[in-house]
Amino acid sequence: MTELAQILLAYPRFEPIIRNVKPFRKLDFTENNSDLIRHDLSETCDFSNYVFGRMLSGNTYIGIGGYNENRVIYRQRKHFELDSENPRSIHLGTDIWEEAGEAIYSPIAGSVHSFAFNNHYGDYGPTIILRHELKGIAFFTLYGHLSATSLDALHIGKKIEAGEKFALIGPFPENGDWPPHLHFQVISDMGTYSGDFPGVSSVRNSEYYLSICPDPNLILRVSENQ
Repeated sequence: MTELAQILLAYPRFEPIIRNVKPFRKLDFTENNSDLIRHDLSETCDFSNYVFGRMLSGNTYIGIGGYNENRVIYRQRKHFELDSENPRSIHLGTDIWEEAGEAIYSPIAGSVHSFAFNNHYGDYGPTIILRHELKGIAFFTLYGHLSATSLDALHIGKKIEAGEKFALIGPFPENGDWPPHLHFQVISDMGTYSGDFPGVSSVRNSEYYLSICPDPNLILRVSENQ
């Protein structure tokens, strides 16, 4: 376990990122989900109906999961197949599937590191990255697939308090053309990235990226049994 992971594990309490009271349901977007493979989800409307209608039982649950998941859904999105010899399919964050307009709250105090509108089909859409520090260790949290209005009035260095509402889940197509959800990722080393960071890795590069992107459930703390 990395030093950052140990610090996050020992931290007494993070604020909930989403405050909806619906129960969570873990979703599976790997080839183990045979029902998923039988559907053509290249059209976002059909994909959204499948997630909220079928996987979430008529939107009675909040979907969650995806960290270190080898996902088949990226095969229908060219954004992840640009390198045909090394396609990206390993998910580096946790997705929280909830309707557009759902409020997002900061789990811990921090400041705006960067933000951008990653406006490509299959990309993050509006994205905010916050910088935090615990026990002298800096780390970052990334929030993707937001509403365009979430970027209004932001500036680099803006302070964000623990538990402060600072963004909304965005609708498609402005959210990168995905069914509404939040991509939440923890990053120990941003390198030279600004307003963006890989959220999906190739199998070949996954060991490195997973080493600098610890499990977001260290912050979310959602039970596997939910």
